[in-house]
Amino acid sequence: MIDEAPSPELETGWLATTPENDSYVRRFLLNWAGSTQATARSFGGSIAKRHGVHLADSGRPVVFSNCATLLQPLDAETAWDTMVEIDEFFGFTDPSRIGEVLLLSAWPTGDLQPYGWRLMGYPPLHLLPHGARPSEAPRELEIKAVTDLTGLYAWERVAIAGYPLEGLGDAPPGSIVSEAWLSDPRHRLWVGWSDGRPVACSSAWVEQGINHVSLVVTMPDARRRGFGEALTWRAALADPSLPAMLLSSDDGRPVYERMGFLPLLRMTLWYRGRPGAG
Repeated sequence: MIDEAPSPELETGWLATTPENDSYVRRFLLNWAGSTQATARSFGGSIAKRHGVHLADSGRPVVFSNCATLLQPLDAETAWDTMVEIDEFFGFTDPSRIGEVLLLSAWPTGDLQPYGWRLMGYPPLHLLPHGARPSEAPRELEIKAVTDLTGLYAWERVAIAGYPLEGLGDAPPGSIVSEAWLSDPRHRLWVGWSDGRPVACSSAWVEQGINHVSLVVTMPDARRRGFGEALTWRAALADPSLPAMLLSSDDGRPVYERMGFLPLLRMTLWYRGRPGAG
């Protein structure tokens, strides 16, 4: 009997050797991980890279700057070790740690409540193909790219008040943004102004061949005037030669689909805070 040569490992899309551009979902995960790790670095925080998960802890209170990004599905063989590794990295048992942590997965994870996590939801991931043509922005809106501290702090005020980010209403400038963002070409930010005040903002992280649109925010008294859509277009076309991707809420999904964003799949989001906070 002739022994057969062992079969090579079949490509799954999330192997250690999988090319970064294997799929747009993989591009998005690596883009997300890169942006959260760059944010953590800008605040003097901690990062770690493993095959199955990339970790970023900014030490700041905003959940989106503290993140565990899964790069492969959790299964019966890997779940326990991966969750323990995440737990140890973020130091959830340390009562002095601040800031909730987000866990992002492109695959169903099973129930992570026994590990101390709470389910945030299943937001849809969208792709806007290259070549999309933007709608005209409202005349009363002036969109300015953030290039200095004045613009950065205006962006921060809108993000805190319009999102809203609870407990940060009286936070001093620089609480959730870093001056280092101004010198990172991957990080693009815009503020929409109307009647002399900042009323909307958006951002994009340009890496892995996509414009990742994030944190599109409009102040409550300025909504339903097309400002959010205009800021979304600006971020989606940060690099006009690239497609754009974003996560949306179910409420915001019809707006993005009308703009031409195509729903790809639903992601899975969990979050966790300090001991006793879930």
